[in-house]
Amino acid sequence: MVRNLFASIALLALCAGNLAGARGTSDAGEGGQPTSLRPFGTLQEQAEMQQAWLKKRIDTFLPALMRKHGIDLWVVPMREYNEDPIVAAVTSPETFAARRRTIYVFFDSCAASGAPTGPSCVERIALGGTSQGGVFQARRSTKAAAANIGQGQQAELWGDEQWQVLKTVIEERKPKAIGIDRSTVFAFSDGLSSGELKGMSAALGDEWTPKFKDAEGLPLELIASRLPEEEVFYKKMQELVWSLTEEMYSGSTITLNRTKTSDLVWWWRQRVNDLGLGTWFHPSVDVQRRGATAEQVGDDPVIMPGDLLHCDVGITVARLNTDTQHLAYVLRPGERDAPAGLKKALANANALQDIVMETIKPGRTGNEILTIARSAMKAKGIDGTIYSHPIGLHGHGAGPLIGLWDYQDGVPGRGDAKVIPSMWFSIELQATTPVAEWNNQPVRMAQEEDAIVAADGKIRWALKRQDKLFLVR
Repeated sequence: MVRNLFASIALLALCAGNLAGARGTSDAGEGGQPTSLRPFGTLQEQAEMQQAWLKKRIDTFLPALMRKHGIDLWVVPMREYNEDPIVAAVTSPETFAARRRTIYVFFDSCAASGAPTGPSCVERIALGGTSQGGVFQARRSTKAAAANIGQGQQAELWGDEQWQVLKTVIEERKPKAIGIDRSTVFAFSDGLSSGELKGMSAALGDEWTPKFKDAEGLPLELIASRLPEEEVFYKKMQELVWSLTEEMYSGSTITLNRTKTSDLVWWWRQRVNDLGLGTWFHPSVDVQRRGATAEQVGDDPVIMPGDLLHCDVGITVARLNTDTQHLAYVLRPGERDAPAGLKKALANANALQDIVMETIKPGRTGNEILTIARSAMKAKGIDGTIYSHPIGLHGHGAGPLIGLWDYQDGVPGRGDAKVIPSMWFSIELQATTPVAEWNNQPVRMAQEEDAIVAADGKIRWALKRQDKLFLVR
């Protein structure tokens, strides 16, 4: 009977907890600050924030980008589970996929008159989709409408009557250039599938298909563009990443001579998951060891005193992503700090970071930045490699690549895109330095830190950069 009483009390407590969650109460500490279980608030709170970002981002960036790229009507058709990469930049946080066929249409109604552009100039129409919280005007298709067009066989052939509604929308607006997401260079600008292109072309016919224009730069730059409000939130994400990295590189997580690097990898995955967050890639942890080659250290070594640890980790929150690489030194008995040679090696990586940061400027291509930065790197006598990339709604984000680890002379195509204001970068690179205390063994200091190119074109760290090794005691 006592056992049944305890079971009933436990069940009541569980039900009460479930009711509290259903009412949307947040797991907050004193002063309304989120506890560690919900470091960024509830999902509902995050969604409300993202919805505000969505409307402001489209209002702020889209009108000028359409005018910049000479597109007065931009059409983005997609089908469920074959979404265009732009979907993350133009849909609400409650949208996980397209429904049947969804067609988003953006029209610059002021372009024909040459009037200055602005949010009120761009019509936003969703065919077959929702209004995305009021961001779009939802326009529905009906089978009755399709039956009246005199092309019922063709409508049936190419999927459904939404193509004919699109044709009506276009005929009403008479655009000069119809932007479509097709590119042989940028994946972010190549979201129009061959089937959708075929169906749309058949429906629009010879009158409108000659006006198709590869949008290319338009989706690329819209995906890359970030708001000041997102920058503030991103700083909080970075603070959590640094905190988790410090926790991972500590005696509370690492037991010397027993913990393996794979244990830390799965610790990160589990810790992030337990916080209700995600990560866009599987993390990695590796070791450099005095007197040992990478092959001798092995793929999953036990962590020992004197090791240099390196991690590559990231988290995903509110569709935003981080990407950082940090280093730690495992103190040997009697040591209070890392050897001077390792600190010098880190300083060389910091110097290369400074070079890249100083070189990134709006209007420059990734290849131009790479060339200038590598010239400055060689002038300083640094042996390094630069492979930095944009970040934001995607981990390897939209915009110019600044090298790849195996493309140090430039990246054709993807490196020719230009830096724009209000975009973010992962400053990813490495500097290799002989370390005296390790018998001049070359030590590779791979660093990655996220940075913000602000609206004024000036670049800064999203939080800070690592200029001191974490110490594992």
